[in-house]
Amino acid sequence: MEKTIVGVFSTRDSADLAAHEIRDRGLRIDDISILAKADDGEAEEAEDTVNDNISDGITAGGVLGGLAGLLLGAGTFMLPGLGMIAAAGPLAGVLSGAVTGGVVGGLVDLGIPEADSERYENDVKSGKYVLTMKQSEDKSSEVASILRRYGATEVNVY
Repeated sequence: MEKTIVGVFSTRDSADLAAHEIRDRGLRIDDISILAKADDGEAEEAEDTVNDNISDGITAGGVLGGLAGLLLGAGTFMLPGLGMIAAAGPLAGVLSGAVTGGVVGGLVDLGIPEADSERYENDVKSGKYVLTMKQSEDKSSEVASILRRYGATEVNVY
């Protein structure tokens, strides 16, 4: 059975290092997603090109650093109540088509309870980086340990 592991990071570098460690250990990275808030300068650039996937990928890359290169489907999205959000991985696809639900709806789709999803959305609003990952149950403890080792302030397995 698959589990969803979530880690909240204070810095992009910490989330980036954790994702690279997961990859370097040979664990499946296809289901890693990362969410972050774009700063005002990035938001202005993204607003001009919000429908241009190439530019969205570049903007998301600026926000997410090496993670955007590691993960597929990076983009920057304007979400009501949140502003500009950069996302990479499976959640980027979900958010690109989100009319309602936004971040909370995308996280709930991953099996995360709504109350926790709202808390993670607030973490993104406050400038933190939220990394989510689907992984087999037998590897979920290993992934959680990696996230903690690289400074995740909160790690949960669902």
